[in-house]
Amino acid sequence: MDFRHTMKGRRALSAVAITAGLLLTVAGCGGGDDDKSEGAPSSSPAQSNSDDGKEESQAPPSDTVLAEVKGEGGVTLTISSAKRDEGGFVTVEGTVTNATGKAWSVGNWRGDERELAKNGGSMAGASLVDETGRKKYLVLRDTEGRCLCTRFTGGLSQGESTQWFAQFPAPPTDTTKVSFQVGAMPPASIELTEGE
Repeated sequence: MDFRHTMKGRRALSAVAITAGLLLTVAGCGGGDDDKSEGAPSSSPAQSNSDDGKEESQAPPSDTVLAEVKGEGGVTLTISSAKRDEGGFVTVEGTVTNATGKAWSVGNWRGDERELAKNGGSMAGASLVDETGRKKYLVLRDTEGRCLCTRFTGGLSQGESTQWFAQFPAPPTDTTKVSFQVGAMPPASIELTEGE
């Protein structure tokens, strides 16, 4: 019994540390983000919320696949995790693979809202749809309009895969299934799990 409570406490502290790290990363991203090279191919992996050109470390990919959709001429989007966190948000994670046969700019995934234009090629235009509650949840943003999501600096080269994440407001606790949608990709039905 004590071991179980210790592990639960460690998991809670880990979740708090990860959330704090994400918030500090978002807060540390400054202006000067014209993202003029959005359509240019890049040989480096996509970077998440980083303007300093340094590649951020990412967790190893999960073997779990909640959903996988293909579209946009050969792009594959895989969702490996959709966890409801105690802070009142849902974090969705996965991988995206470019099998289009050419460099892919990811530009249409940023969304149509004017506020999202500074996010460049990113997951900023993603949404969760609660069909039962008839409500759509957009990606969370900071006060300057930067999404709490992955930015794909320079797009994806042909054959490249990279991890991504996006955070959303949490649907009501009785909502367990939602649809994830981004760009022109088909919707992906996923089941929400409770964070630990």
